[in-house]
Amino acid sequence: QVQLVESGGGLVQAGGSLRLSCAASGSIFSIYNMGWYRQAPGKQRDIVAHISSGGITNYADSVKGRFTISRDNAKNTVYLQMNSLKPEDTAVYYCNALHRTWGTTYWGQGTQVTVSS
Repeated sequence: QVQLVESGGGLVQAGGSLRLSCAASGSIFSIYNMGWYRQAPGKQRDIVAHISSGGITNYADSVKGRFTISRDNAKNTVYLQMNSLKPEDTAVYYCNALHRTWGTTYWGQGTQVTVSS
């Protein structure tokens, strides 16, 4: 069982930055692939960025060059640095953990990010 707690969301003006954090507990963090997803009102939940247990990263095209995902296994935490934010980045951002072998997945409760124009 893994518990995920996101933090760092808020209201920011377009062009600004935010850093999201996701603290994990309850299992061995390093064996999980981690991801950030987002869901805007009335839309499906989409992947934003992903980092494997080995540190390989992937990004949605819409955030490439603006967002950076990273992880600190010593702190059981994954981060999402978001720069040059746009109003279309407004959504609830969710942290996800995926066991690299068994495929078991866990979700955080989400954190709201609102970008004003």
